[in-house]
Amino acid sequence: MRITVFGLTLSSSWGNGHATLWRGLCRALAKRGHQILFFERNVPYYAQNRDLTRWTDGELILYEDWTQIKERARAAMAQADAVIITSFCPDALPANDLSVEAAKGLKVFYDLDAPITLTEYQQTGNVAYIPENGLRRFDLVLSFTGGSAPLLLKRLLGAREVATLYGHVDPEVHRPSERSETYAASLSYLGTFASDRQTALEHLFVEPACALPFKRFLIGGALYPKDFPWAPNIHFVRHLPPSEHPRFFSSSDLTLNITRPSMAEMGFCPSGRLFEAAACQTPILSDHWSGIEEFFQPDEEILVVKQRVDVVNALFLDADALNGLGAAGRRRALAQHTSEHRAHEFEEIIKHL
Repeated sequence: MRITVFGLTLSSSWGNGHATLWRGLCRALAKRGHQILFFERNVPYYAQNRDLTRWTDGELILYEDWTQIKERARAAMAQADAVIITSFCPDALPANDLSVEAAKGLKVFYDLDAPITLTEYQQTGNVAYIPENGLRRFDLVLSFTGGSAPLLLKRLLGAREVATLYGHVDPEVHRPSERSETYAASLSYLGTFASDRQTALEHLFVEPACALPFKRFLIGGALYPKDFPWAPNIHFVRHLPPSEHPRFFSSSDLTLNITRPSMAEMGFCPSGRLFEAAACQTPILSDHWSGIEEFFQPDEEILVVKQRVDVVNALFLDADALNGLGAAGRRRALAQHTSEHRAHEFEEIIKHL
């Protein structure tokens, strides 16, 4: 197929979870013979933190203004078997309007932020990247999360056909690596700062760090405020490109996953980071959300933690227990959650429309 994507970003993983996922999915789709054309608006904050400068799995078009590439987008839509517009794409609305005129193939909306989309719509009745008439014009809506999200995308936003396409990991990028002293930690957390994750981060990361001052804790990510409650044994590394993720995860005894409340409320919401850490064979601690056992088996492939004492207890597990947990998590990730698996699922979804 010829697939044309209008997305948030492919070129920079700074402060977002979209880029890494698209890189893995596009690599897998390209290997399966599909042609990818990705349109990305060249915004300053991604331009200043670009960690993809050469892309061989498709064609990336960076543009300054929609009017600059409108006619090229029109031509691409006319030739595409599928046009995909994503959540948080800065030109989602004009791309949607143009697709109604120009697209000859399937029109697809991929909501990589469905719980955030739905929560904002319920609260305000307006979402910047959702057309006024909702999602009715699309032949298919893909949701990054399951649970109640697909039903709500139909009920609230008028989606006609909804399928889940979960996160995934590219094992060519994320795999066990040598331990690095730079990233060495008893417990790590990799994620962009989000205010709605702060309470859980304090309970499951900051408080255990304060209780165990002789252990080293490490946070990696972007947008952390100056008033974050740092402790002497909590270390910080600014945003890491995906190429550094394996060393980051592989240098941790354990790593922590925290889910945004709007996602946890809807359930079946595995983050891309969850699969990345598992593929690096790093033992994972995660907060609980409905459906987690569909992706990793608690106590065997992942440890679910609900309060500080759970984290503290996990930090005193012996090496054999941790190694077994990490190895089991990696086996599960490679068996069910790679970019290749999602590319195949995407093909099957399209085939059965």
